[in-house]
Amino acid sequence: MLELKNIRKSYGNLDVLRGVNLRVDDGEIVALLGPSGAGKTTLLQIAGTLDKPDSGDVLYDGIDPMKLSDRKLAEFRGSNIGFIFQFHELLPEFTALENVAVPGLIARRKRKEVFANAEKLLRDLGLGERLHHKPTELSGGEKQRVAIARSLINNPRLILADEPTGSLDSHNRDEILSLISGLSRERKQSFLIVTHDPTLTEIADRTIHIDDGKVVESGEEEIPLA
Repeated sequence: MLELKNIRKSYGNLDVLRGVNLRVDDGEIVALLGPSGAGKTTLLQIAGTLDKPDSGDVLYDGIDPMKLSDRKLAEFRGSNIGFIFQFHELLPEFTALENVAVPGLIARRKRKEVFANAEKLLRDLGLGERLHHKPTELSGGEKQRVAIARSLINNPRLILADEPTGSLDSHNRDEILSLISGLSRERKQSFLIVTHDPTLTEIADRTIHIDDGKVVESGEEEIPLA
């Protein structure tokens, strides 16, 4: 589904990504491990079309969304990609239900339909009693569940997660990992998860290691360079 081919990215004289190749198939969980500064988050941003590589190809089913207009690219991103962040990034003035609904409203879907789906997602994730609570009234694990529900509201094919368990204790971490694994099986959605936590490999179909801007070890066959 997603292919990154020979991705290179520099900031000034700093080479962040140096010819990275990666793929994520339908319904697959891929863990991207590496130390801080290895280029993991930059690669995730490029995979999510939030940033552009200096060179290389970002392909979804063989199509390069980077060639779309800004408006069409935003529409593509909203329909096909969900995001989960380490520190939740929830809007503090909104309730859990409203936070989950935001991407659906941005996508201009029917308000009633969006809120009904947001409520169902939160109930499915065990937050039926927290619908109208604001982030300050939620625990760390609950906030991350809200963030997961938000990433699913537009039913994207691919979820990109940046250190989704990095701010959680071991109990909440294990619950979030179980949720991600279950969602991948039940909804046939793909996950690309950036982390430095080797625990994530327990739920991953494949694990890719990146260091100093390059894939140094991978559980997949390398994609030939163009």
